[in-house]
Amino acid sequence: MGKVAIIGGGAAGMMAAVAAAGAGHQVRIYEKNEKLGKKLYITGKGRCNLTNACGTEELFEGIVRNGKFLYSSFYTFTNQDMMAFIEENGCPVKVERGNRVFPVSDKSSDVIRAFSGKLEKLGVEICLHSEVEDLKVSDGRVMGLVLKKDKRLIPADRVILATGGISYPSTGSTGDGYKFAERLGHTVTKLAPALVPFEVKELNLVQALQGLSLRNVKVQVLKGKKTLYEEFGEMLFTHFGVSGPVILSASSYAADSLEKGELTLSVDLKPGLSREALDKRILRDFEKMKNRQFKNALHELLPSKMIPAVIERSQICEERPVHEITREERKRLLETLKDFRLTITGLRGYGEAIITRGGVSVKEVHPATMESKRIRGLYFAGEVLDLDGVTGGFNLQIAWSTGYLAGRSAAESGEQSWV
Repeated sequence: MGKVAIIGGGAAGMMAAVAAAGAGHQVRIYEKNEKLGKKLYITGKGRCNLTNACGTEELFEGIVRNGKFLYSSFYTFTNQDMMAFIEENGCPVKVERGNRVFPVSDKSSDVIRAFSGKLEKLGVEICLHSEVEDLKVSDGRVMGLVLKKDKRLIPADRVILATGGISYPSTGSTGDGYKFAERLGHTVTKLAPALVPFEVKELNLVQALQGLSLRNVKVQVLKGKKTLYEEFGEMLFTHFGVSGPVILSASSYAADSLEKGELTLSVDLKPGLSREALDKRILRDFEKMKNRQFKNALHELLPSKMIPAVIERSQICEERPVHEITREERKRLLETLKDFRLTITGLRGYGEAIITRGGVSVKEVHPATMESKRIRGLYFAGEVLDLDGVTGGFNLQIAWSTGYLAGRSAAESGEQSWV
């Protein structure tokens, strides 16, 4: 029976342990935190958006980088497999808007409890407070790992690196896996915060709107006239700029261009209406409120907190009676509603990033097994790899699928004994 050591007890590490132990092998998880799944506790604002219920082919559309590498992983352990797994282990799920999948209880702790119960049934040994200092390699093959606290060498046939990235460092994601990989000759691509809010130039405006959430808007990120990203969804104004699901996804597509200069964020506040239809709607509202002042005639069209900003952008006097507003002024209002612009100056840091962009180069990993092409017996899973997706459960599905494939592949191992 082979011995599989997993470094990291997060999403990918727990799934790798389930797969390897389920194949009848002895498995140990080495986790430096005091509990498993520490980052999972805070995902989805504590609700844990554990996957996306779209078709398997559609999963690839939610992957920003290196989607082709995930073909074997996604088809070996699909999103449907994940939903079935978690329900079979006592955590019923539900599907919400955008095919986002959550526990029925809305508690991420129930997802972790399901894994903990399964790991216990499978006899997986969990070593908490066990930080790994380095990996032991001989003749191009992994031989085990060295613990930091007592420098003890733990022999292992197979080692799975599932150490995560460097986002939310308070959860223990401090980039250990990148250091291990580089020491062993692996390339680690450029790292950056991903799924992270934007900072904008118009601070006075966004601070006045702070806390306002806009649903069902269309967001475009523009570099000059070129569209880098376009999607419908929900966004939120903050004290530094903008956040919310559609903005977080946009950040992954804007990161490289932002390094070279500012970008434009264009928000269509009324994406369900064409310009012609919106003009008719405005005319109807104005006819109904023709004796009101302009500032009091927009409440059926906009959230009250948004009205002052739209009035300022449209350059129409707020005291003007509606029946005096000219066609040209109405056109300016229309353009403000269909193309409300902000200047993106940068991204927030790793402390607010949901994931890390970049990681161990997938060119140096076998996509059918997750095994290193450089070191035999070394496998990678999850965020430590140069893989990332948009919001909506795609990044956790990367963790589940690569973790499962790494665990199953690593289970095909030789003989050694734990010490």
